[in-house]
Amino acid sequence: MRILITGSNGQVGDCLTHKLSNKVGITVLALDREELDITNRDSVVKLIGEFQPRVIINAAAYTAVDKAESDSDVCFAINRDGVKNLAIAAQKTGATLLHISTDYVFDGDKDGEYLENDSTNPQGVYGQSKFEGELAAQLCKKHIILRTAWVFGENGHNFVKTMLRLGTERDQLGVVSDQFGGPTYAGDIANALIHIAECIGRGEAIDYGTYHFSGLPHVSWYEFAKTIFGKAMEYNVLPQCPEVNAIPTSAYPTPAKRPANSKLDCGKIERTFGIKSSDWRSALDNIQAYR
Repeated sequence: MRILITGSNGQVGDCLTHKLSNKVGITVLALDREELDITNRDSVVKLIGEFQPRVIINAAAYTAVDKAESDSDVCFAINRDGVKNLAIAAQKTGATLLHISTDYVFDGDKDGEYLENDSTNPQGVYGQSKFEGELAAQLCKKHIILRTAWVFGENGHNFVKTMLRLGTERDQLGVVSDQFGGPTYAGDIANALIHIAECIGRGEAIDYGTYHFSGLPHVSWYEFAKTIFGKAMEYNVLPQCPEVNAIPTSAYPTPAKRPANSKLDCGKIERTFGIKSSDWRSALDNIQAYR
């Protein structure tokens, strides 16, 4: 089976590339933005036509949430138009498109966990671009949209790395305590996508559509930070633990509004594919690799 990975140098793309590199029976073409600009339709159509992948995993995305507010053209070009190019090419060649989306398609005002069929209401440029990217992905009949949240991993920029850096620079810091979600390990997202791709490769009947995949237990950013520092001290990653203070969102204004509730219900993906939620606390046992 041939698999094309876009955004291979991102958090999930890097994990996908490494995990698939030694898989028997799978030929992988993993490309970063320099090697394949998904906003260039001609390049996308030409490459996919030549490579003829069975599965396309789109891990390319514009993820600078705050910068997107003043950089909307580039954000939409990548998160919407690039997805459209991949979907059109996938539909033309008969490939399945696996596309990563986000909790930011919701406004975060719901009580309880978000289901796949809950109404979307993005509150900023990034969320709107990802929502329109979901619509674009549906131009390919055989598509899986995987919404996730609070992604962290050994590669790229993320909350875990930021906390560890601040832990070496400050004696105390404030972390938002009134936004809640499920931290999600990039390696677990990669495993979920690979599992689905292998189901496709075996010719299993696939229930195409939108799925949620994120971590449990749900926590606030403050609780996430406390766990990170606890692990860092347990594994001697930091010489001392900074004092972590809980602050409200109002005390940490940002250009883009964050959802207060990013809790995603992941029951559908477990029922359909047998994929369980990300165990983010176990992923932090490897915290030495996040420095």
